[in-house]
Amino acid sequence: MWSKARNIVAGDTVILWLTRDALQPLIIEPGKEFNSKFGSYRHSDLVGIPFGSKVGSRTGKGFIHVLRPTPELWTMALPHRTQILYLADIAFITSHLNIKAGSQVVEAGTGSGSFSHSVMRSIGSSGHLWSYEFHETRANKARQEFLQHGLSDRVTLSHRNVCKDGFTVIDTADALFLDLPAPWDAIEHAKKALRKDRIARICCFSPCMEQVLRTVSALNDAGFTDITMYETLLRPYDIQQTPALPTIADLSHKLKQSELRREEKRLKQIASGHRGGSEDENNGKKLPRVSASGAGYESSSSLSFGEKRKREGAEGENEEMLTGEPTGGKRAKTEEEDVVVVVDDTQSSTPGDVPMTDVPLLLKVERSTGEEKSEMPSLVQPMKINLSKVMPEVRGHTSYLTFACLLPPLPTQVTNESSEKAQ
Repeated sequence: MWSKARNIVAGDTVILWLTRDALQPLIIEPGKEFNSKFGSYRHSDLVGIPFGSKVGSRTGKGFIHVLRPTPELWTMALPHRTQILYLADIAFITSHLNIKAGSQVVEAGTGSGSFSHSVMRSIGSSGHLWSYEFHETRANKARQEFLQHGLSDRVTLSHRNVCKDGFTVIDTADALFLDLPAPWDAIEHAKKALRKDRIARICCFSPCMEQVLRTVSALNDAGFTDITMYETLLRPYDIQQTPALPTIADLSHKLKQSELRREEKRLKQIASGHRGGSEDENNGKKLPRVSASGAGYESSSSLSFGEKRKREGAEGENEEMLTGEPTGGKRAKTEEEDVVVVVDDTQSSTPGDVPMTDVPLLLKVERSTGEEKSEMPSLVQPMKINLSKVMPEVRGHTSYLTFACLLPPLPTQVTNESSEKAQ
């Protein structure tokens, strides 16, 4: 199934990844060129490079990625000849039909070959796929693609109208898939193609509810059981990483520390005010502060400057309360102030069978200012957290999937049928 070699050789089919939504298949033929808005590329330049390589344009204005084909990439890049099945429906159908390695599968409605490629990977080399297409041109094109991709040994493609002529196999298929305009006309033929010695499964792919109703009636009349219908929708999620939010304890501690710093500053201002003036020993009067120039009074400009500094300090404290960070540069450390970080073992004690590495570290930060102390227990928080958000659009409806099972006949029924034939 496609090339398994490491490097690209002439004649290989590759998938050119242009953008997230623009993929294109290409057969490597030396002597030709691939031209797009992302640049010009010679096929001969792609020969010998590993699959998955990033190739720059000869003009230096763009690049492409050359990928190894897979059923998923082929579904995204194949040339559409009909409406195709996409990955969500393909995965759901493959799972419910129990298609696995060695399964014998029948498909009616080859179309563009999207479902066929996924099925042939699931059944492996020991399984087989019988595919039927009533449109001759599409059948010939699909046969050519299967041959180019190295899948012709595990698929039998027939140009046939199964609704009228039926299938070419009898009592063979483990699973059967119908992608037809009128699947109810092929139900009786499908019953003949399914094997009778074990549980066989069928799926009908119909875009309209009216088709589903008629198909369900035909399945009931033919003796199928466990009839269910599903609709597959995709709901993408947007995943982002954001910084962890601070806890209430952290915010409370920052507010307390800001209040302590404000009180310290107020006390310093009061102390400096007392030291700034001196009382006359004889009269007991406070003398005015003397400036360096010899003036016996404080100028109005110095008073306004001090008031301005006081207002700026108050505004800075308010900003510190909100941010938790000092706003006025470095703060002078006083002798009365000390910061101690203590590990509290009693808070993080765990049973003997729990390793200590799994327990978050609990710290106590103690700040002593004279006789006042404050403690702040804080859990170590993650640096980032992941957030998921449902995207507003739901990628839409393709078709309804109707499933049913055909159970093997009971032993009493087999005995009665054989006796009737003997008579």
